[in-house]
Amino acid sequence: MVHGADGSVATLCLDLDTTKALKGVVDSDAANLRSKLSACGVTFVEDFSPSGGRHLYIPLQERLNASEARELVEALALTAASLDPSPHQNVTDGCIRVPGSAHKSGGHQVLITPLSQAYNVLRNRNPATSIAALRTALAPELARNHALKARQAKTATAHGTAAAHMLQINAGSETALRRTARTGVYDAARYKSPSEARMAVLNHFSACGWTLAQVQNELTGQFPGLAALYGSTERQNRLLGQEWAKAQTWTQKSDPRERREKYASINNTSLTEPTGGAPNLSSAAIHQLVNDLENVLYAVLDHRLKDRGREGLSLRFLIRALLAYMRTKETDVLDVGCRTLAAAMGKHHVTIARLLPALVEASEGILTKVADARHKAADVYLIQLPEQYQQLARELTWRKGRIYSIRPVFRVLGDISALVYEAIERYRYSPTSAELIRSSGMSRSAVEKALVVMEGLGMIYRDGRRWRITATANLRALAERLGAIEDYQAHISRNRRERAAWHAYLDRFVEVRVNECDLFDPEREEHWIPPDDAALWLAA
Repeated sequence: MVHGADGSVATLCLDLDTTKALKGVVDSDAANLRSKLSACGVTFVEDFSPSGGRHLYIPLQERLNASEARELVEALALTAASLDPSPHQNVTDGCIRVPGSAHKSGGHQVLITPLSQAYNVLRNRNPATSIAALRTALAPELARNHALKARQAKTATAHGTAAAHMLQINAGSETALRRTARTGVYDAARYKSPSEARMAVLNHFSACGWTLAQVQNELTGQFPGLAALYGSTERQNRLLGQEWAKAQTWTQKSDPRERREKYASINNTSLTEPTGGAPNLSSAAIHQLVNDLENVLYAVLDHRLKDRGREGLSLRFLIRALLAYMRTKETDVLDVGCRTLAAAMGKHHVTIARLLPALVEASEGILTKVADARHKAADVYLIQLPEQYQQLARELTWRKGRIYSIRPVFRVLGDISALVYEAIERYRYSPTSAELIRSSGMSRSAVEKALVVMEGLGMIYRDGRRWRITATANLRALAERLGAIEDYQAHISRNRRERAAWHAYLDRFVEVRVNECDLFDPEREEHWIPPDDAALWLAA
């Protein structure tokens, strides 16, 4: 049994099961877990079963209660697709097969760790400092699980029962093809062989705009299941390039959109085609205009909008999203829809539709609506530098770095954390906590809470009294560990479904032109033959 009579745990048991993923994924997960545990100074004992599964045992000097042990194992399960956390999820019946035990399919559990080393590990056990280091390394996964459980509790309360709408740890918005790429397990009723499953996954990645280098990089990262579907490294190296070329050919042939990188993202009413702005503005002039508008934003607009409370915070990020779109597309005329802005900011599109008129009013001429939405075309806005701000923009020096709306990681951490991180990243020098409070306009408690969370995730660090950005922090990887990428992909999928329904509704009102050839058959005699005079007299 994993738990004692009081529910506490003396050994963490990690069960890598071939029923959850292919054997290649199990081996890859075991290697990653060994590396992670060793980096934290955690010692362990390992064995394998005749079915291909593996067990890792982490003995503890100080017993953990059931909830703490479960938190750690569930956090590790987010980093290993084949890890089954169920032994630690059942306090009364959780169990695991130890080395030397008979296996139901025949054979026994075989100890991998040398016997003398295993004896020393079990005798000395892991101190609390090693477990604390492991907990620090798993901070993003622990935060993700806490958020999922809070959402689960909220859903259960709304429906009046804990059994309704339960959220699984590894479920969420993950698509079937992504799950296949992660675990190697596919629907045999839909795909007859691993080859067909591989091609379906590669077609999916090609349609999402991935490159071959990105796919190859993730084979040893978050998608080891795709590598396991090849069976061997030699077969993978031989076939991956050929199958990727086929996937690109198929997606390009089936996708009518061309030159996709030149167009804007899909908005709430149509595929947008930016007009390029005023004809006299070059690419360099657009970038200079954005830099000037950023100066006005930091010097004037931020201070005015912070007095509007929660709405003001959303307006501050909406103007940032518009400036980021303007710089990316090199245009001062924005015909992007509410759903694109909502996906960029992690908001609901109805919220964006409500905020845009408020921003037009509050920006004092910076944002102007120049055309209303019609049919599938979105509202059109013009961004310009008003005359009253031109002198101020020229006097201030441009800031380093880029402006963002809401980066994916902050869909989880929140708007205040995004604002504080931006202040540290783009401040003219490393700021103190007091300077961050003044520049952000947020309360002391909210700023300090955001600083503690981001420091715990390794995004920032404190150098004396000043805060600095951790140069080695990868916000994209951190967003994946927090589950923000899955949330973003679900948002995009929801936008596509809603947009397709909206376009289908609009197509009902399109006037259909009827040609003369559709009413009359030119080969038939359909003209009316008038009656003779006798018939006319008889009728009279």
